[in-house]
Amino acid sequence: MIRRGKILFTGCTALVFAFGAAACGSDDKALSGQTVTVAGVWSGSEQKNFQKVLDAFSAKTGAKTQFVSTGDNVSTVVGSKIEGGNAPDVVMVPQVGVLQQFAKKGWLQPLSAAVQQAMDTNYAPVWKNYGSVDGKLYGLYFKATDKSTIWFRPQALARAGASLPTSYEELLQIGHDVSDSGLAAFSVAGQDGWTLTDWFENIYLSQAGPEKYDALAAHKLKWTDASVVKALGTLGKLFQDNQLIAGGQKGALHTDFPGSVEKVFGPKPEASMVYEGDFVAGVVKNQIGKTIGKDANFFPFPAVDGGTAPVVSGGDAAVVLKDGKNATTGMKLLEYLATPEAAAVWAKAGGFLSPNKKLDLKAYSDIYTSAIALSLIDAGNSDWVRFDMSDQTPAAFGGTKGASEWKLMQDFLRDPSDPQETAAKLEDAAAKAYQGYGLAENQHVASGGVAR
Repeated sequence: MIRRGKILFTGCTALVFAFGAAACGSDDKALSGQTVTVAGVWSGSEQKNFQKVLDAFSAKTGAKTQFVSTGDNVSTVVGSKIEGGNAPDVVMVPQVGVLQQFAKKGWLQPLSAAVQQAMDTNYAPVWKNYGSVDGKLYGLYFKATDKSTIWFRPQALARAGASLPTSYEELLQIGHDVSDSGLAAFSVAGQDGWTLTDWFENIYLSQAGPEKYDALAAHKLKWTDASVVKALGTLGKLFQDNQLIAGGQKGALHTDFPGSVEKVFGPKPEASMVYEGDFVAGVVKNQIGKTIGKDANFFPFPAVDGGTAPVVSGGDAAVVLKDGKNATTGMKLLEYLATPEAAAVWAKAGGFLSPNKKLDLKAYSDIYTSAIALSLIDAGNSDWVRFDMSDQTPAAFGGTKGASEWKLMQDFLRDPSDPQETAAKLEDAAAKAYQGYGLAENQHVASGGVAR
């Protein structure tokens, strides 16, 4: 599970090269009296850990920071703030499609030469591709995710005599073995529609392959295609098996993401496994107080129907809004976020992966996260790695709580009996979202991607 590789070290010399002498000084207060407002989707432990990064920026520069949580509807909230003349300076954008939408609306300021230089030095080219629109770089990816990990209670699998699966079919069989031993197989966060799209994307990438994945992400392939119906049917076999899901479909629909992790690793476990990204580790460590490696471990999402094991990635990009009251200082924050120093703050806290290849892997809080991070850096050229599909689509389709893809996947969890009907509804919603959006021809911004 843990790949061997070279640990990368960095130091003050690299920071001076990228940002000048001030990057290494702890007493430079050139930004004293300035305030940067940052908006993002994070809440709970993620918000607390990001605040530690902001506090480190304040200690270094003298600038004050203010974080505003947008909830999942980042596009709607930011748009309303811009219209109301109260735009934040920086937004942590969780979706490629939203970043492109903001850029095409003329809301974003291109990244400074200093940030671009840092990305050239510290990042794989694919991250610049994801942050660019029409040849201009707008987004700095500060936080990355590997959305192809399944987390489990080692004791539960051991009690059932189950070994780690090498295929999706084995995964479901292991689920039944675990259920027979007295604990449901999976905790599913159906209350949060985005987790259900992640389930679908892993199955679809492995089953249909990367070319169709790209075409569907760009809406060059309709959601009524037979490959989509097949993937929904594969997912539906899990959703309709109440023996495999803690609380059945109804229970899943009333479970949010943190709650789904709690049901596996909390004091009263109801399931043995939970699917989601590497950030599950942050909930396990920071909110539940358990130890990664001892109380919780993970394995890669297995291959489906003889395909290649999927690797779906994601990430949060920092962008600077033109209408922010302090966009200049906002850009200085991005210069800081581009350093391994900034990434190390959250890496130590846990629940975080950085695409910054200059970050010392010793900065991570455990060897398991270090292993995922190293694989994320190493796998940038894999033909089977793709960015989260729903994050590539217009927010009206793949990024709006209670609407379009998120809601339709919740409806499918509630009743997975007709994959073809769900596919038709998804196509109708996608067609409306893409109409006039101008992304159908260039939505997939990079071939390949990064993650495990």
